[in-house]
Amino acid sequence: MPTKTLKIMVEGGNAKPGPPLGPTLSQMGLNVAEVVKKINEATASFKGMSVPVVIEIDTETKKYTINVGIPTTTALLLKEAKAEAPSGDPEHKKIGNITIEQVINVAVMKKPALTAKTLKAAVRSILGTARSIGLTVDGKDPKLVVKEVAEGKYDDILSKYEEKWNRS
Repeated sequence: MPTKTLKIMVEGGNAKPGPPLGPTLSQMGLNVAEVVKKINEATASFKGMSVPVVIEIDTETKKYTINVGIPTTTALLLKEAKAEAPSGDPEHKKIGNITIEQVINVAVMKKPALTAKTLKAAVRSILGTARSIGLTVDGKDPKLVVKEVAEGKYDDILSKYEEKWNRS
């Protein structure tokens, strides 16, 4: 069964039937409106973020599957901070503040894409990204929070999310 793979980036919940997606889908004999509707339903929870989507198409039967990826760490952190864009000068210009719980949630969400073996390591990685885009965590520089995580200051909070981490 010959299959075609179509990889696209769409705005969560806002895929459009226009070029380049529409013409590509119609060339493969698919109902463009139906596919776009299913993509929008599958990506609705990532509204406003760029989301990678892979469409696997059986060219003979015209059956397809839609696989939704995970937005970038930056996009997830910006959404948590309700910020529009990363800081051009993260050292001097902060764009927002998030909680350690929000950092942990992003780490759990990103687990399939991370190489971290533990939740603690994943959180430290996410904190690095938070620092690079100009966010503070609980009002502190994420670099300081990384040290506090390593010292065990957040072990109680992390333990509440361990089960969720292990399931994902």
